[in-house]
Amino acid sequence: MAELHVVGEIVGAMGFEDRNLFCKWGLEAGSMWELVEGESGGQTHCDYPPEGEPCVVWAHPVDAHFAAKSLVGWPKMWFQVWSMDQHGAKDLAGYGFAHVPTAAGEHELDVATWCPEGTAAEKLSAFFVGGRPRLKFEEVIHQPGDRFRLQTKAAGVVRLRLGVCVKDFDKYNVRH
Repeated sequence: MAELHVVGEIVGAMGFEDRNLFCKWGLEAGSMWELVEGESGGQTHCDYPPEGEPCVVWAHPVDAHFAAKSLVGWPKMWFQVWSMDQHGAKDLAGYGFAHVPTAAGEHELDVATWCPEGTAAEKLSAFFVGGRPRLKFEEVIHQPGDRFRLQTKAAGVVRLRLGVCVKDFDKYNVRH
């Protein structure tokens, strides 16, 4: 079987309204792909940057080894960025996803994130009580289905540094 190795890190994030951020992440691939080794998801630590620092630093490792029968369902990474206040309460800061690069080599990716806007009542509730609107079904983050109907606003950027290595794609007639 053809193989794909993804090794790198979730470097950090910038441009979010909130500070004190952490990130939940995952790797999703189609049915023709199998995760042979590595983690399919995880969570970074919460970074508390000093005042005036424009970005948070996570330096969270990513290491995954896939076996593939087809290019259909090429792996993608999804992200949920969360903020934490001084009382430990968590609130959504943004959702995002990116396809794993198809070309072998080193890649730096900036993944744009977004938040659901919510109704006027949800915005009012968030202002007074806290808790931004969230997705009911989180698969919407990385699946193309109903995302076009969402009302969203830009949130910030997650920075990735990934090394991609492909093996035996030509041998098994898997063209990339």
